[in-house]
Amino acid sequence: MDVRMVWRQWLARHDRISDALPAIPLILIATAATAVAKSGWHEPRWAETAWAALSCLPLVVRTRWPLGVALVTLALDLTLMTVAPHSATTPMASLVALYTLANRGSRRTAWVLGVATAVAITSVYGATHTESPLGANGLLRFDFAIAATALGRAVRNRRDHLAEARARAELAERTREEEARRRVTEERVRIARDLHDVVAHHITLVNAQAGVAHHLLRANPDQAYEALAHIKDTSRAALDELRATVGLLRQPDDAPGSRAPAPRLTDLDTLVGGFRATGLPVRVTTTGSSSPLVPATELTAYRIVQEALTNTRKHASATRADVILDHGPRSLRITVTDDGRPGAPQGGGTGHGLIGMRERAAAIGGTVTAGPRPEGGFQVVADLPLSLAPTTV
Repeated sequence: MDVRMVWRQWLARHDRISDALPAIPLILIATAATAVAKSGWHEPRWAETAWAALSCLPLVVRTRWPLGVALVTLALDLTLMTVAPHSATTPMASLVALYTLANRGSRRTAWVLGVATAVAITSVYGATHTESPLGANGLLRFDFAIAATALGRAVRNRRDHLAEARARAELAERTREEEARRRVTEERVRIARDLHDVVAHHITLVNAQAGVAHHLLRANPDQAYEALAHIKDTSRAALDELRATVGLLRQPDDAPGSRAPAPRLTDLDTLVGGFRATGLPVRVTTTGSSSPLVPATELTAYRIVQEALTNTRKHASATRADVILDHGPRSLRITVTDDGRPGAPQGGGTGHGLIGMRERAAAIGGTVTAGPRPEGGFQVVADLPLSLAPTTV
């Protein structure tokens, strides 16, 4: 591990030692400054050195009470400047305290005290020296105080900026993960809906055709043979659609498999033919001027008709069903009705079919309503947009 990183971690666990570290070089500089004269070096003035050390003592708690430490060190430094006006030391403890206050406290407090400290130090220097406060030495002390405050605020602003950038990065990462989970959930729901439509439809037809074959096997073997042929065709279609749906789960580098194109309204004849083969007469009527539909609308319309007829075959004990496709100027209305008798035996449905129809329609901006008719039977009405609105980002 980097030595600097270890050192920083150690200081972070020992706040008081970290706060007191600047006092060591300050005391050494103050001691050296009192030992310098025009004629050379002499014995340090220990009284001034002791007073400088006393002014550095509050720095031990500078990060805990930055404002109080700044006021105490300023008072001690100004006192030293007053009693020892010819001392070559600069009120360095006050500068460190100002930096800490600017780095830890509010901006307004830091600048008010920073400017006040600069004025006070310059004024005391001017009052204890023959030189004007606006001279080079006076302005230098003024600039030191302002620079300490500005440096503390700059470090604080940089730390806050890094913290905000880190928070934005963490938020973006969480948002990205949540969006990925949401997309995975939506995809799972969509695939489950497709599997439900495919399996429920084809298994219903296979079950009905198997019942017909069982009934006719002895009495009319030829018709039973035809029913078995329909079972074969329906099961093959079910396998093809299942293979195409499961194929959506493949990775891009998987070996390509058989992927049938998504069904469209032009495939309704084949769909209806399968129901007719099971003994359920289905009549399809198209009204209005047929307009081109986007693939999503065509797939949704096909699946809604498929699910509605499957429910009719499974649960309604109906003798016929009607499908009406009404092409309007802006929407396609699908109406599927049957003559299921009130009180007829109902299959053990889960309700997923109706939920799936509503979800499919809502996904493209459409609606589905379903319920029994007053005159008997059941009706499903779906309104689907002819074109999808562009997605706004």
